[in-house]
Amino acid sequence: MPSLTWNDDLVLEQPEMDRTHVEFVELLAAAEDALAGPRDALMARFDALHAHTVEHFDQEDRWMAANGFAAENCHASQHAQVLALMREVDRHARELDDLEPMRVLLPELAKWFVQHAQMMDAALAWTMKERGYDPARGGFADPATAAALA
Repeated sequence: MPSLTWNDDLVLEQPEMDRTHVEFVELLAAAEDALAGPRDALMARFDALHAHTVEHFDQEDRWMAANGFAAENCHASQHAQVLALMREVDRHARELDDLEPMRVLLPELAKWFVQHAQMMDAALAWTMKERGYDPARGGFADPATAAALA
């Protein structure tokens, strides 16, 4: 059974971000479900989760950059740390044939995500809304805002 399912506590009322988060939660649940099955199925689901997470975090990092967040902010640093951990877990599985780190990571990633979404992502969503930034369009409602942040 997955450690996390999509629920109202995760909704940030930012459609682009919420869609990405729903997909993340579903891919994480699928990977957790695969822990009990064949290795190949688990690796395929972990690969899908990892690929999604790279794009998910890149997307949020682009939004932060557009909104004037410092390049080395805490939110982006958490993204980098999680991706580094996912790469290391993948390496253990492939090179060392050791799935134990993946068995530990997946439920811990679910716990981390709830806190990250409710704090870091909520702050990003609020900032985008306050500044009139449309992530679907990739721009500000008022061009003066973009100029002020440049």
